[in-house]
Amino acid sequence: MAETVSLLWPAPEGASGDGTLRLAEVVERLGRLGRAEAPAALAGMLDHLDASGCFALIKLATGALRVGISARLAKTAFAEALGLDVDAVEEVWHGLRPPFAPLFDWAEQRAPRPTPGDVPMFRPFMLAHPLEDAELSLDDYAAEWKWDGIRVQIARAGGETRLYSRAGDDVTGSFPDVAEAFAHDGALDGELLVRGAAQAGEAASFNALQQRLNRRSVSARMLADFPAFVRLYDILFDGGEDLRALPWTERRARLEALVPKLDPSRFDISPLIDVPDFAALAELRRAARDRAIEGVMLKRRDSPYVAGRRAGLWYKWKRDPLTADCVLMYAQRGSGKRSSFYSDFTFGCWAADGTLLPVGKAYFGFTDEELRWLDRFVRNHTVQRFGPVREVEKALVLEVAFDSIHPSTRHKSGLAMRFPRIARIRTDKPAAEADTIETLRRLADIGGQGA
Repeated sequence: MAETVSLLWPAPEGASGDGTLRLAEVVERLGRLGRAEAPAALAGMLDHLDASGCFALIKLATGALRVGISARLAKTAFAEALGLDVDAVEEVWHGLRPPFAPLFDWAEQRAPRPTPGDVPMFRPFMLAHPLEDAELSLDDYAAEWKWDGIRVQIARAGGETRLYSRAGDDVTGSFPDVAEAFAHDGALDGELLVRGAAQAGEAASFNALQQRLNRRSVSARMLADFPAFVRLYDILFDGGEDLRALPWTERRARLEALVPKLDPSRFDISPLIDVPDFAALAELRRAARDRAIEGVMLKRRDSPYVAGRRAGLWYKWKRDPLTADCVLMYAQRGSGKRSSFYSDFTFGCWAADGTLLPVGKAYFGFTDEELRWLDRFVRNHTVQRFGPVREVEKALVLEVAFDSIHPSTRHKSGLAMRFPRIARIRTDKPAAEADTIETLRRLADIGGQGA
């Protein structure tokens, strides 16, 4: 898209098109623009650039100017190049703004390391390894539910509270109700959830939480309909005291002592799972289908809170996915190395009147060989085209795995899958024998809601 627009963008009469906009000025201006004024401002900047400059500006403005590395890798490279500890770099990184002059001054020994001071800083999260086939002793590990929201860190210092996502993004603006309710200096780790009226005040599904995500401002109606709260997992700082080196058992005791002092409508503590042994925990996990539970966490009782994934300390044990047999309906070309293949697949299930209704879209779960097979099927069974999208003959069944399914007013089927992926290509099954919308409703345990 960026390349096409840059080649087609007409140069205004009398414009030099010499590409003289300064990068720093463009970045600063883009950062100040609101949604309403952005299109006209962007058009005005494009008028001053040649095709190459237009291409770079569009990539920059749309957030697509990428070099294919993670933020953590960038921090690691910076730390290794300048002889620094990567965790120390990450802890400072999120409190600074581009172009990170204080970071370079510290790294090149022109100034001391930047300190949080009175600013609520982000600290890197401790992460968990997936639990494979191992059986752990509950004498060594504590078990608690893995809640299906978004992991957040809530930090307060200098009279200001901020909420950070796992990636270190400041999400305070999307959840002002939570930030305003937190008045304790320190930093806590937890799961951000919302309560829904249909759940009688309990944690609602991830689908409900999505109504609040990625918003710069939240209306009073949305605050009332989807009130947010944090289910707390851990405590990193208590006031100015750094607790991360303490064992989990001590940090848990400090957290349990703090929670009664917090607003109970906005904060509670993730309860521990009391079972006699690992076998009983496995059975409890298999039976768990609460819409707000994603699985089980196992945390070594003597583990400190350390950044990243450290072997043997924390494990996540997600619940087994749900599956459904769906019919391939539409396909679209992928991007990047998949741009030559039809790799984004929309699939559906049968409604009571015999029509096929879309229930999800997936673009992973298959091997490269299976991708080539699916691409050939799409090309050979196309019945209609809609721009880049091909409608295919309703003949191929795909076994789709997904984490959960929820009511959705945005989809004609009334349902939306979470994290769908293609588990198997069912060439052995006729399309007429694929699953129905009613079957999916039963899987979601939502009866007739949503449609």
